[in-house]
Amino acid sequence: MQQNNPMDIIPMEVAGTLAGLFRERVRRSPQRVAYRDYDPSGEKWRDRTWEQMAREVARWQSALAREGLVAGDRVAVMSKNCPEWVMLDQAALGLGLVVVPLYTADRAENAAYVLRDAGVRLLLLEDLVQWQAFSEVRDQITGLLRVVTINPFADDANQTADDLVRALPDWLPQIGEAGEVQHVCAPHDLATIIYTSGTSGRPKGVMLSHHNMLSNAHSCLQVVRIEQNDLLLSFLPLSHTFERTAGYYLPMMAGATVAHARSIQQLQEDLLIIRPTLLVSVPRIYERVYIGVRAKLAEGPALNRQLFNLAVEVGYSRFEHQQGRGPWRVSHLLWPLLDKLVARKVTSRLGGRLRMAMSGGAAMPTGVSRVFIGLGLPILQGYGMTESSPVVCTNTLENNLPASVGPPIPGVTVKLGEHNALLIRGPNVMLGYWHNPEATQAVLTTDGWLNSGDIARIDEQGRVTITGRLKEIIVMSTGEKVPPADMEAAILRDHLFEQVMLIGEGRSYLSALAVLNPRNWESVAVQYNLDPDLHHMLHDPKAEEIVLEKIAQQIHEFPGYARVHRVALLAEPWTVENDMLTPTLKLRRGQVLERYKAVVEGLYAGH
Repeated sequence: MQQNNPMDIIPMEVAGTLAGLFRERVRRSPQRVAYRDYDPSGEKWRDRTWEQMAREVARWQSALAREGLVAGDRVAVMSKNCPEWVMLDQAALGLGLVVVPLYTADRAENAAYVLRDAGVRLLLLEDLVQWQAFSEVRDQITGLLRVVTINPFADDANQTADDLVRALPDWLPQIGEAGEVQHVCAPHDLATIIYTSGTSGRPKGVMLSHHNMLSNAHSCLQVVRIEQNDLLLSFLPLSHTFERTAGYYLPMMAGATVAHARSIQQLQEDLLIIRPTLLVSVPRIYERVYIGVRAKLAEGPALNRQLFNLAVEVGYSRFEHQQGRGPWRVSHLLWPLLDKLVARKVTSRLGGRLRMAMSGGAAMPTGVSRVFIGLGLPILQGYGMTESSPVVCTNTLENNLPASVGPPIPGVTVKLGEHNALLIRGPNVMLGYWHNPEATQAVLTTDGWLNSGDIARIDEQGRVTITGRLKEIIVMSTGEKVPPADMEAAILRDHLFEQVMLIGEGRSYLSALAVLNPRNWESVAVQYNLDPDLHHMLHDPKAEEIVLEKIAQQIHEFPGYARVHRVALLAEPWTVENDMLTPTLKLRRGQVLERYKAVVEGLYAGH
């Protein structure tokens, strides 16, 4: 494998800060393509060099300075991935400002809470429509000096009477009016506050320094090599720490080019157009391709399925042999033919040029990773959390055990604590939670050990395998984390529900198992002119629709991704006697899942 020229990678001590990383990359590679994005007005993809990015960042810094912002002030960005996201980030970081990323799909009330809690002074949005969505919670947002929209106002917007809002073209100074990019931050200054859901309904603000994130990118590059001629397609939200470190700062450190995808809906098309060499993703993207391939095979002749299965089997056997875990087999001689007939047709759906794919944010189903690895795409599963900037462990091309998350990256130490909880220490561990010393003390010891809340085991080679979760947090295949106990408590405020259990671990959406109160169902049935006998309505689509609406009413305070899409209605209560509850009346989630295994599979059939 071609290795990086050491001169291509910016050493951490040279960069110093995330803003210093950008400045040094501009100095080293001024004419190389930094970013590629789609221009809707010209209906074509466009390239921006590092030098062009630097000129824009200087304009952004001038505009930020005109707002009277000073080092330590917070600025927020609620936009899809685009060069402007990077421009704001780099301009703010260079001025010593603190960047607060928000998910574009989040509800206005949740975003308003973050803006208020972080004391945000400036907010960058995509367009005026996004700001109008805040209309009902405007009184909850205090301290905001300026709202900037990337897109100009629509002609019929009549511009809002809100003096707070400016369109980017009107807010930025003219080209040539800005000076050089400023750099007034220090390595251990606070760089960003990233809000992440915990066990309570309200998210906590994870404080990360320049050094936290810079050291994480540097450590990752020591084990996962990225080259200057690599091209990444960025589609996970930059508000997600995994994408921000691995899909933004890390390629900047290596000098690679990043293309910003148009949308998840257009991802398949963008993969074919951009043809990336590297992919940073959550498991769900690989699952979607896998499901599509399986569906197509199911419609075709049996011979195609047999050929596909043979390719995966032979390919995975070759992989095990290359990793030193399996013998060479005569069947390996079939690989060139199977590669041509099967493997390349599947990997071409990801652009056909991928030499490596990274997966994190949630556990990769072993069946999915086996298929892609068997077809010749090395998927490297890793592990991390926002509080660790985020990467803690990762598999490598030379040492890839898909069932594990690999050994810790250089500079990071792990050990097992009480109840086999994975403890983490290193330069990537957060400064703490914003304005929440109690929550910080609950997970961070005075000597720097971070309690992940995940149960793990560590083998003799130092590889980590995650086996469970101390805190009952559902991690969806999209990487989003949901606190089930809090949401279940909210749902139970409606007396129609006797008991409820949220499910969705490793899935693309949330579902629920709900035990309904028969008497309260009778009154609901009368209201909707349905059968009052609950047992007759357990599988009725109309009943499910009504119950889903009632669930939605109770959980509207939770983030937008925490929506329940399906519900299975149950009549039999969960009790101590049927082993669904502990003697202290706590839900035995494992037993409930096992009991209703077929029901759960039905909720996710076809997904």
